[in-house]
Amino acid sequence: MDTVLGEFLRSRRARLTPAAAGLTDYGDRRRVPGLRREELAQLAGVSVGYYTRLEQGLNHNASESVLDALAAALRLDADERAHLHTLARPRPKAGRRRGPEHLQPHLRSLVSTVNLPALILGRHTHVLAWNPLAHTLLADHLDFHAPEDPATRPNWARLFFLDPRVREVFGDWADKAEDTVADLRQIAGRDRGDPGLARLVGELTRCSPEFAALWSGHPVRGCASHTREYRHPRVGSLVLADDLLTLPDTDGQRLVLFHAEPGSASAAALALLSGTARHAGEVLAI
Repeated sequence: MDTVLGEFLRSRRARLTPAAAGLTDYGDRRRVPGLRREELAQLAGVSVGYYTRLEQGLNHNASESVLDALAAALRLDADERAHLHTLARPRPKAGRRRGPEHLQPHLRSLVSTVNLPALILGRHTHVLAWNPLAHTLLADHLDFHAPEDPATRPNWARLFFLDPRVREVFGDWADKAEDTVADLRQIAGRDRGDPGLARLVGELTRCSPEFAALWSGHPVRGCASHTREYRHPRVGSLVLADDLLTLPDTDGQRLVLFHAEPGSASAAALALLSGTARHAGEVLAI
C-alpha cells in the first residue's frame, strides 16, 4: 500500500482550521486541530467513504477534478497542488535497477570553466561535480575529487544535515533546512519506490532529529532561486544568490550557480575566496 498520499493529505488537513476553511458550524470540542475527514470531504464535494479510501491508499483512480477540488479545499499552493497530482498517480512498477549517475562531458566542461561557484546535483542530490570555487565555498574539508567515485560521492542532503562543517557555512541554517527537505519531498514524490532514495531518507530520519521533524510535516516547495548568508572562515560573511537550473536530458540533474550583487562587499569577498581556492584541476569524468 502506498501511504505517502495519505500522509500528505493528513498533514494538510492538520494545518487548516475549520474557520480558515470557511466552516462555521464545527463545534467547540475537537481532539486534534485541523479538519476532520468528513469536513474535508464536504468541502471537496466527495463522499466520506471515497475520501477515506483515498487517504488510506486504497483508491488509485482519483480524477483530475477530484484532486483539484481537494487542493482548493485544502488551500494548497501551486507546488503543493502539483505534488498532490503526482502522488495520486499509480505508483510505478519497479523497473531495472539504476546504476550510478554519469555526467555528460559538455556539462563537466561547463562546471570546470564557469567563473562562479558551480556544482551539479544528481537526481537524489548527490554532488556529481563541483568547481574549485564551489568546493572551497561549501565543503573544502572534503576531497575535491570525491564526486568522481560513486563510492565516495557526497550527497548534498546528507552533508547538510549530518556534517557539522557544512552546517557552519549557512547563516540561516534553519531556513535552508526546510528548503532542503521540501525539495527532497518533491523528488521523493516523483521517484517513489527508489531503494537508494529510501535508504537516504531512512538514514537522515534516524540520524537527524531536525530532518525527521521537518520530514514528518511534509513540506513541499520548489527550490529554484534563493538569497542566503554564507559564513566562510577565510573571508567572513557573504550574501549570495543561488539558482538551480534543471538540465535537459539528464534524468533530473541540476546545475547550481552562486553569485553576488556586482560591486557589493560580498562580490569582493567572493573574488578574494576565488584567489585562495584550491585549484585541484579539471572536473574529471564521472
